[in-house]
Amino acid sequence: MKLINPKPSSTAQDHPEIQYPCTWVYKVIGEDLDLLKAAITEACSPHPVIISHSHSSSKGKYHSFNAELVVPDEMVRLKIYELLKNNSAVRIVL
Repeated sequence: MKLINPKPSSTAQDHPEIQYPCTWVYKVIGEDLDLLKAAITEACSPHPVIISHSHSSSKGKYHSFNAELVVPDEMVRLKIYELLKNNSAVRIVL
């Protein structure tokens, strides 16, 4: 019987290859609509971002927005993610 290693040993296969600049969409979830929009605008600045409401929970406590923008490189993409993740108005960033 052959055992198959579920994880590839190459680190190149761990991350998808992304061609920059590219359009990137973050899904941002939190409780306060206005604070979420402000957090997205601040994190993405100075890059223009399109913010669209995605979903609200059945009781209206949580809301999600899509934040779509063109990111010039991986450093900017990851910095925006970190800024969103560390904002107190944001519960989850996908």
